[in-house]
Amino acid sequence: MSQTVVPAAQSATARRIAALALPALVVLAAEPLYVLVDTAVVGHLGRVPLAALAIGGTVLTLTAWLGTVVAYGTTGRAARRFGSGDRAAAVAEGVQASWLALGVGVLVAVAIGVGGGALARTLAGGPGEVADAAATWLRIAALGAPGLLLAAAGNGWLRGIQDTRRPLLFVLGPNLLSALLCPLLVYPAGLGLAGSAVANAVAQTISGGLFAAALVRERVPLRPRPRHIGQQLALSRDLLIRGVAFQASFLSATAVAARFGAAAVGAHQIAVQLWFFTALVLDALAIAAQSLVGAALGAGDAAGARALARRIALLGGLCGVAFAVLIAAGAGFVPSLFSSDPQVREQAMVAWPWFVALQPIGGVVFALDGVLIGAGDVRYLRNLTIVAALGGFLPAIWLAYGLDLGLGGIWAGLTLFVVLRLVALLLRLRSGGWAVVGAVR
Repeated sequence: MSQTVVPAAQSATARRIAALALPALVVLAAEPLYVLVDTAVVGHLGRVPLAALAIGGTVLTLTAWLGTVVAYGTTGRAARRFGSGDRAAAVAEGVQASWLALGVGVLVAVAIGVGGGALARTLAGGPGEVADAAATWLRIAALGAPGLLLAAAGNGWLRGIQDTRRPLLFVLGPNLLSALLCPLLVYPAGLGLAGSAVANAVAQTISGGLFAAALVRERVPLRPRPRHIGQQLALSRDLLIRGVAFQASFLSATAVAARFGAAAVGAHQIAVQLWFFTALVLDALAIAAQSLVGAALGAGDAAGARALARRIALLGGLCGVAFAVLIAAGAGFVPSLFSSDPQVREQAMVAWPWFVALQPIGGVVFALDGVLIGAGDVRYLRNLTIVAALGGFLPAIWLAYGLDLGLGGIWAGLTLFVVLRLVALLLRLRSGGWAVVGAVR
């Protein structure tokens, strides 16, 4: 069925942007918060189960990252269809994304079922109690991988049609159930670490099932279309390559920080995790941008899409300024919440001015990332990230190591990385080459 929709550019008031961004923020935060609960429950079992959970959780985090790639690609395509007035076609994008997600999820589950032991031993540094426990946890938890990826695809198409209520319910409900189920299975039921994995798999499977049921209720054709899946794979490939460039850059930064000593790497970990947290919050605004910009371009409103991009970039900058003020005010006590070591706190103060300065810049960058993903301009984003990483971030941080510039040099390199992206994104925004109208790009 088709329906007429209000052009996104006309309806995108600050309230409308917030109505899309705030539920997205809750959904984004649900999984990290559940991981914290899971860690607290398992932590009381002892050192070995906690170490095993750390290893297994790292693998599933990578799986969740694959899901995010699928979701972001789906949101832009579905939003374009929705903006053109063809809701059924927007939902059909979700059908094909869900087949892709289900296929990848089954492959992940089978691969971990077969190779989970070898993977755990590799990550644990060899055979032993931790590797055995991690392998057990992984094999059980991986059964939830199809549901995890189905939920990611579901988030993508529902955001594309600007439905923020159902994703909230479909993610929060199963995660709350799992948070209640985990301690019951671990302790009274006597399953120990395996209970944590069962709770995880149950939550992911229920969540994926709810999103799949939502597709069925839409009464659109559900058969897979290989050509459409191939198009989504191409889009996901570009986002995946972009993500790999990010991962390589931040892993290198940690490796360089470690060469400056335990205090430096500890302080870097505090600052970078806080940076990831603020990025998570700002990413909710980027998700709103994906949906609204995609819908505007789908409706043929290029001028409206450009106006939206400017408005969302301004909001991103204002949010970044707010974060900068809070982080600057917390310089005296926030690092002490994470470490009682005076050397670590001293090193954190080296990174802190850079961390504060990055917030407004990062706010604009994350918002414009969302604009271009919504526009389907992911190849430009991919190339930009690779160039900024290889031509800016990585040379800068290894030069910091060679010149013994310490943690300040690393964070100067991160600042260069973000500034290069900001300049290139603003140039792209000004060119208007990203604002290609139509139901598909």
